[in-house]
Amino acid sequence: MRAVIAEDSVLLRIGVVKVLEAAGFEVCAEVGDAAGLLAAVDEHRPDIAVTDVRMPPGFSDEGVRAALLIRSQHPETAVLLLSQYVEERYAADLLSANTAGVGYLLKQRVADVEEFAEAARRVAAGGTALDPQVVAQLLVRRHSDPLDRLTPRERVVLELMAGGRSNAGIAAELVVSDGAVSKHINNIFAKLDLPKADADHRRVLAVLRFLGVAEQ
Repeated sequence: MRAVIAEDSVLLRIGVVKVLEAAGFEVCAEVGDAAGLLAAVDEHRPDIAVTDVRMPPGFSDEGVRAALLIRSQHPETAVLLLSQYVEERYAADLLSANTAGVGYLLKQRVADVEEFAEAARRVAAGGTALDPQVVAQLLVRRHSDPLDRLTPRERVVLELMAGGRSNAGIAAELVVSDGAVSKHINNIFAKLDLPKADADHRRVLAVLRFLGVAEQ
């Protein structure tokens, strides 16, 4: 299997290269930033790209944005993200489309050579490798999602709101009274923690949360 490595820390990059080579990978390229990663994947078309989440120049989300681009432009290339900490937004972004050939591990896992090598092989072969701490964090986030508080009927009402329906349109669709729709919508606002405020349009905010655009 062929691999490309992107990591701005020279020492860690050398360590990852050594581990993968010992595991039977051919390391085609090793780079220190996201631009270099994208160029290397374009050139070598590796089986897997292993990348840090935060890299130059901004040290924010360059690595994960590159990984998402690779998944879009080269779906045959698996991606394995390495991070110093659990950054759930990045994990959710990477896993939202397709979990095949995707991995997200904390950098400390690299120290366990056999575990890391096995995870890389699994991801390169089309499997998934998620750090237990990443899984735990995503589960906590999911269980605390205010959308889970909605009843099935309230979710239907919110879906219709997201589709642009007015209260009268929702009432006609569900064959209920306008008053029943208003009651459902007020319940939705309460369960999504959207109190009355002149500066905010609660209907729009509720739809944005349903679509995953607004922060919880």
